[in-house]
Amino acid sequence: MRLFRHYTDLPEDARGAVVALGNFDGVHSGHRIVIGTAADIARASGKPLAVLTFEPHPRSLFRPADAPFRLTPFRTKARHIEDLGVDLLFVIHFDQTFSQRTAQQFVDEVLLAGLGASHVVAGYDFVFGHKRGGDVGFLYQAARIADFGVTEVKPAADAAGGVFSSTRVRDLLAAGNPREAAVVLGRPWELEGRVEHGDQRGRTIGFPTANLELGEYLRPRYGVYAVRAGIDQGPQTVWTDGVANLGRRPTVDGLKELLEVHLFDFSGDLYGRHLRVQMIDFIRPERKFESFDALKQQILADAETARRLLAAEA
Repeated sequence: MRLFRHYTDLPEDARGAVVALGNFDGVHSGHRIVIGTAADIARASGKPLAVLTFEPHPRSLFRPADAPFRLTPFRTKARHIEDLGVDLLFVIHFDQTFSQRTAQQFVDEVLLAGLGASHVVAGYDFVFGHKRGGDVGFLYQAARIADFGVTEVKPAADAAGGVFSSTRVRDLLAAGNPREAAVVLGRPWELEGRVEHGDQRGRTIGFPTANLELGEYLRPRYGVYAVRAGIDQGPQTVWTDGVANLGRRPTVDGLKELLEVHLFDFSGDLYGRHLRVQMIDFIRPERKFESFDALKQQILADAETARRLLAAEA
């Protein structure tokens, strides 16, 4: 996949694509239907398949006081998009200046003059332009004048009738329900980052942890989770079962939010390594224990629970 952080002065072989439009936070099952629809059109027309997205997420600009909400920061989002066989990823820097562009300017300057899009695909709820002045209906009207194709993707739902959406995933994670969130996403939700040095208390009780800061990720429900952790080893990611605590560690008067991951049957130095952590199942809420020894006993029980839950997944 070729990545472009601009939409002007593109090489000719990066123009004329079938373009899926959206923020695609989470790259959930509904997003994959949008991109898959664009892929079908691209294959039928012999055109490249492209995705156009925005960074940072527009919500960060318009609602800067909001708590962290991202399901997939850019690196993660780009990887999931690449996994769908996308040829071209266009990432538009979304700032105050860009937000002032009208819907017509977006069509004329970005989609047509910039990308030379032959066909665009968007979900039913896609909006764009200053004050959300454009939607799929606007694209259809513009296409009749400028002669490019438009396809709208209707809402899609799971077997129980729940519509696939990023908001639904966020709500499920906030409620401590990663299993149902995985149904909406089509895969387990994961966090990733560099392993940081911690206070190493876990080593003193036989449970060393790899610690990740949460950054711009959404904060799921604080507590203990059964997880699978992916360790980068060259071009491959090797997955290992584990148990993790997400929160502030009240028993040791922790103040900083951390994801602390203990990998089962693993020995090695992970400091500074890139780690992906899939949240598989919620075990219990975070709570303060009367003593460090009581915490140790609970960690032993949590680890056994996590092993059992993950073995059932295998």
